[in-house]
Amino acid sequence: MATLDNAGAVPATGAGILDRERIIATAGFNRWLVPPAALCIHLCIGMAYGFSVFWLPLSRAIGLAAPKACPDMSIVQELFTTTCDWRVSSLGWMYTLFFVLLGVSAALWGGWLERAGPRKAGVVAAFCWAGGLVLGAIGVFTHQLWILWLGSGVIGGVGLGLGYISPVSTLVKWFPDRRGMATGMAIMGFGGGAMIGAPLADLLMNNFKTTTSVGVWETFLAMGAIYFVFMMIGAFRYRLPPSGWRPDGWTPPAETKSMITQHHVHLDNAHKTPQFWLIWWVLCLNVSAGIGVIGMASPMLQEIFAGSLIGLPDVKFNALSAEQKVAIAAVAAGFTGLLSLFNIGGRFFWASLSDHIGRKRTYYTFFLLGIALYALAPSFAALGSKALFVLAFGIILSMYGGGFATVPAYLADMFGTQFVGAIHGRLLTAWSTAGIIGPVVVNYIREAQLAAGVPRDQLYNTTMYILCAMLVAGLICNYLIKPVDPKWYMSQEEVAKLQAATKGASSGPTGSFGIGKGGLDLPALAFWAFVGIPLAWGVWITLKNAVRIF
Repeated sequence: MATLDNAGAVPATGAGILDRERIIATAGFNRWLVPPAALCIHLCIGMAYGFSVFWLPLSRAIGLAAPKACPDMSIVQELFTTTCDWRVSSLGWMYTLFFVLLGVSAALWGGWLERAGPRKAGVVAAFCWAGGLVLGAIGVFTHQLWILWLGSGVIGGVGLGLGYISPVSTLVKWFPDRRGMATGMAIMGFGGGAMIGAPLADLLMNNFKTTTSVGVWETFLAMGAIYFVFMMIGAFRYRLPPSGWRPDGWTPPAETKSMITQHHVHLDNAHKTPQFWLIWWVLCLNVSAGIGVIGMASPMLQEIFAGSLIGLPDVKFNALSAEQKVAIAAVAAGFTGLLSLFNIGGRFFWASLSDHIGRKRTYYTFFLLGIALYALAPSFAALGSKALFVLAFGIILSMYGGGFATVPAYLADMFGTQFVGAIHGRLLTAWSTAGIIGPVVVNYIREAQLAAGVPRDQLYNTTMYILCAMLVAGLICNYLIKPVDPKWYMSQEEVAKLQAATKGASSGPTGSFGIGKGGLDLPALAFWAFVGIPLAWGVWITLKNAVRIF
């Protein structure tokens, strides 16, 4: 009998510890151990959303008490200066690097990931993300902005892309009966990473800061070590089902009655189909609308509700004192945290719902409900109703997160599961594009409105209607999605050849092979607690801060 290299996997002859063949599950393996493995990685790389917690401390890394500003410094000089503090706007380019590199690396190496397997990809992601933080710490210590950008931004961005897509194909194959729920559980972690990472970073910076340091480079090193351990645990707990495996008692839905194919489209052909580009635009337009709001959530609440946030309902934003503006900024930070919570919850809720109503109807809901809420937002603001305004944008952000979590299942329905991870990687270029479109639309329209003399509490009205138009375009794209033309399907012989390496110890007729059983047994519950306790801590911190809005 073959022996296990670690729980639930049989080592293939000559296979290295990171190889795909090494992680084929055997009898007795519980599929509920796979989602928390994915969460181990996503909760770490999700800190990309929370990196703004470092901007203000880094903007006074030299001045310490206050920024040592050099107003005439060019961006090229800023990359190499050791005597002037960095501008917050320059530090903000990290977000662009993060999400552009996420999409590009996922597209470039998605095919490699499918061949190499999720363990190897997860390990590379851990080295890139944690290593990027270490290199970023060197950049902060030596006060070299270019090193910070290269380390945390570029190398870390590659880790983001590989870490983000590493569990997608695996989870879809383990949960063919609940594809949406499975990807929702994992991708939920990416939204939750900042809820844990931002307060953790704040605690660490306060602990490490001295009379000569703001504590950022030390925090980078500490978080890099923590994240590396968590991500390696996740990577080494990944398992793949043998080819032909399916859950006990589950029968694939008939293709004539659903938009879920039982065939597979090759990675090289997926982008040649109209379905790929329609889903690309569906994701891009949904994300563009949501990401623009995320970037401006704090100033939007402050400028619209102004003094009413601190019990002064008749005081407009420009009439507030400097101290009062600081007070409403603290309240608005709670709004931003609350939106993050909706973002996370929406990833699980909407993706799970899509298993019951279908992916296409789920996106119809996103677009129709989003159009209504964006259109009503100016009215909620005019009424002065903070509760309705916050609820509206909470639902909008839940659908923003839900779009990310539902799209892998949508792709699996359209193109099959054989290359879904790589296809998803290429589709994430839509996210990179949205990361440019959304903020540009919101920020530039805001500036134009300000220049035109529009009152601050009405700055975002035009923006909301433009975002409605973007969602209408997304609705049309979603309507046009139909099943893939059978001419793009791979033959059974082609699929069999590709799957030969994943038969493991359980080749033979389709069935469960005694794999995937167990439900939430004690080992699975323990692993869920391992990732769930930090997440619960982040939720608690977020809720405490959000209470101040009301």
